[in-house]
Amino acid sequence: MTTYSTSELTLPVSDRDHVRGPATALVTLVEYGDYECPYCGEAYSVVEEVLATLGDQVRFVFRHFPLSQVHPHAEEAAEAAETAAAEEMFWEMHDTLYRNQNALDRTHLIQYGVALGLDPSTLRQSLAASLFSPRVREDFLSGVRSGVNGTPTFFINRLRHDGSYGLGSLMAAIEGAAEEQV
Repeated sequence: MTTYSTSELTLPVSDRDHVRGPATALVTLVEYGDYECPYCGEAYSVVEEVLATLGDQVRFVFRHFPLSQVHPHAEEAAEAAETAAAEEMFWEMHDTLYRNQNALDRTHLIQYGVALGLDPSTLRQSLAASLFSPRVREDFLSGVRSGVNGTPTFFINRLRHDGSYGLGSLMAAIEGAAEEQV
């Protein structure tokens, strides 16, 4: 069953976003996520399967929504992902962070960056100065304005999906949204 709320994405998808998939896809799936959230870790696997199954039929957008009060490393992990994005390696870092959710302290973030080929001193300086904190905050605030109050939160073609993020529920919602577009 497709479950949508009345909440709508307030910040449209644009060039500022991290996107997988073509702009011409019938469905755009936006996730507000937290790298340290165990539920987001579960959803990461689901999204990967959705993307593998639907291919170019869906465009996936990830936005940061670190719940820093509960997850002490989430904000800095998001900043590490943005530092990697500056080197065109956002998705590599994004995937690495979700695969290593239980080790997101600064030492590990630097190690992940080095493994991806990032300069360790640049990454260290970026994290120490919170260089990408404004970018992460922009995502977070856009989520708040869109009615996000926890993670993961998904929007399908601008409408918040209030159903489960389990594979069956998310696939059904995406396929239903695709049918509405045809």
